[in-house]
Amino acid sequence: MAGKKQYTFIDLFSGCGGMSLGFEMSGFKELLAIDNWKDALVTYEYNRNDAHTLCADLSCLSPEDVKNQYNIDDVDVIIGGPPCQGFSLAGKRIIEDERNKLYKSFVNFVRCFRPKAFVMENVPNILSIGGGMVRDSILKDFEDLGYTISVQVLTASDYGVPQNRRRAVFVGFSDGTKFKFPKPFDTPKVTSYEALCDLPEGSLSNGEKYPIGIQNEYQRFIRQNSIGVYNHDITIHNDKTKEIIAMVPDGGNYKDLPIELQQTRKVHIAWTRLCSTKPSFTIDCGHNHHFHYKYNRVPTARESARLQSFPDKFVFIGNKGSQLRQIGNAVPPLLAKAISSQIKIELDNV
Repeated sequence: MAGKKQYTFIDLFSGCGGMSLGFEMSGFKELLAIDNWKDALVTYEYNRNDAHTLCADLSCLSPEDVKNQYNIDDVDVIIGGPPCQGFSLAGKRIIEDERNKLYKSFVNFVRCFRPKAFVMENVPNILSIGGGMVRDSILKDFEDLGYTISVQVLTASDYGVPQNRRRAVFVGFSDGTKFKFPKPFDTPKVTSYEALCDLPEGSLSNGEKYPIGIQNEYQRFIRQNSIGVYNHDITIHNDKTKEIIAMVPDGGNYKDLPIELQQTRKVHIAWTRLCSTKPSFTIDCGHNHHFHYKYNRVPTARESARLQSFPDKFVFIGNKGSQLRQIGNAVPPLLAKAISSQIKIELDNV
C-alpha cells in the first residue's frame, strides 16, 4: 500500500459478495457483510479466508447494536444495494412506503457509522420514478446527513464486464468531495464469445481441468489462480425445447421462430440467444429464457458468473437454482472495482 492506509468497508445487502469482491480488488478490507439469505452468505464466506458475516433482516437491526457487537469504531465506506419495491408507487409519500424500510435501514447505518463515503446502487429507473421524486428524496436523505452526492447510470460493459447491465449508482462523501465517476475504458468491449468460448457444451465435475487453454485476455484474467472449473453443470432440456432453440441463430430471439412458435413463452425475452460478437444482455436470476450463443441450452452458473466478471476461482455454494440467483443478484465485480478504484483515489487525496 506504499504508506497509504488500507481502507475498510461494510457491505449491506451483500448477497454472495460481488460488490465486496470489486472493492477487495481495489485493496479495501471488509469489516462486515450483512444479508438475510444464508445461501449467499455461505458462498461469501467460502471465498474469503477472513470473512465477517451476519445473516439478518436489516430492517430489524439496530446499527448501534451492530457497531457495538462487532466493535467497529471506524469504517471508511458503506456499500450496498437495498431492495426498493415501494419506489414503484406514485405519490408524495413514495419514499415513506412501508416496503422501503430496507432503504431506510441503509440510511440509518450511514447515519450511525458516519463513513467517509458510501456507495448505493439500484435499478436505473429509480432516477425517473415519480418524475424524479424518488431520486430527489434519496438525495435529500443523505444531504441532510452532511454528504455531497453524485449519481450516474453506469453500464457494466464500459468497465470490462462482458454484459450490458446498467445500474444507477449514488456516491456520497462526507468532506464535500464531488465524486467523479470512472470514465469508460478506452478498449473494445468484451464479447460473450471471449467470455465463454473455452467452456464446453457438456458438464464438468467441480475442479475438473480446463479442456482447452486460455484463448484471450479476458480468460487470462478470469482464470487467474484457478485450479479448475466449478459450477459448470448444464441444464438438460427436453427434445422439443432443444428443437426450438436450434431454430434461433446467434444473437437472435423469438422473432426468428415460425409464427406458430413465437408465442410459446409469454415473456418478451423468451427464446433469446446471446450474441457472440457483443457483450451479454443483463443476466437475471431465472436464466430460463436466455440461451447460449452456440449451444442449445441455457448458460451454466459458471458461464453466467463469467458474464458477471466473477473469477473462476470464486465458487458458488448451494443448488443450481440458488447459484444462478446469487449470480443474477450480484453487482459485477469489475464494475465495483472501477467505482472503488476511483473512490480510493479520492480518499487518498483527503
